[in-house]
Amino acid sequence: MSMSNEACMDTQTSAGSEPAGQRMRLMSYNIQTGTSTNKFRDYFTQSWRHVLPTTQRMQNLIQIAEMMGDYDLVGLQEVDAGSLRSGFINQTEYIANQAHFPYWFHQTNRKLGKIAQHSNGVLCRYKPSQVSDHKLPGTIPGRGALIVRFGGDKMSLIVVIMHLSLGKRTRIKQLEYISRAVSEYSNVVIMGDMNCAPDSPEMCVLMQGTKLLEPEPNLFTFPSWRPKHHLDHILVSPSITVEDVSVLSHTYSDHLPIAMSIRLPESVQLETE
Repeated sequence: MSMSNEACMDTQTSAGSEPAGQRMRLMSYNIQTGTSTNKFRDYFTQSWRHVLPTTQRMQNLIQIAEMMGDYDLVGLQEVDAGSLRSGFINQTEYIANQAHFPYWFHQTNRKLGKIAQHSNGVLCRYKPSQVSDHKLPGTIPGRGALIVRFGGDKMSLIVVIMHLSLGKRTRIKQLEYISRAVSEYSNVVIMGDMNCAPDSPEMCVLMQGTKLLEPEPNLFTFPSWRPKHHLDHILVSPSITVEDVSVLSHTYSDHLPIAMSIRLPESVQLETE
């Protein structure tokens, strides 16, 4: 499947509608299990930190939780569900408790015994009506998406958190899958580490298949110490008003987090309990 970058970029206009509904503060962050990286050679010289526990990781998790305290919904990628490297701590649960999120969910996509439990996570202050675990297609298993629903009909809010594969062909299949999963809904937010740029063919598959918008095409998030690549994204339906979007300069990982403030349509009602 081929699509021109020009056709894709035409869809990247600001989402707009009259602000009327509830405001929601979003964040998407690949935290690399709380492991700071300061240069590319750290991946090799400090590779042991990806399999063994460190004091720095716990300190970073505390700082990450403090940073997330001002947000209503956070999508996490590269969290550990409880293994040797995390000190057998479920990092999604730990951050949720530290930042006082009443609702949290995790999805473990690649289990390496006691060594690593690769997961996605979501933290939210509003009560979801449904959370579903989706294994994304790919030759090598281990990628997934969490689909969180607020409300009970087609006008409800759907939030997708995902971490895509490194291969282009596989990413296209994965985004085709996600496009089908959310196609019947009017109010959708998709966030995560897509491992590709806004004008890539695979992102065209997503945006043209769902009519989602990327409000800002130049949010450079990787590598965190010298960001040059826009790999992390938050996309929204045209029904959702984007009030603000930015990359935050918190270097607790090899990625930087994206933060976004949105205004929901009046038809979407979020519940705290």
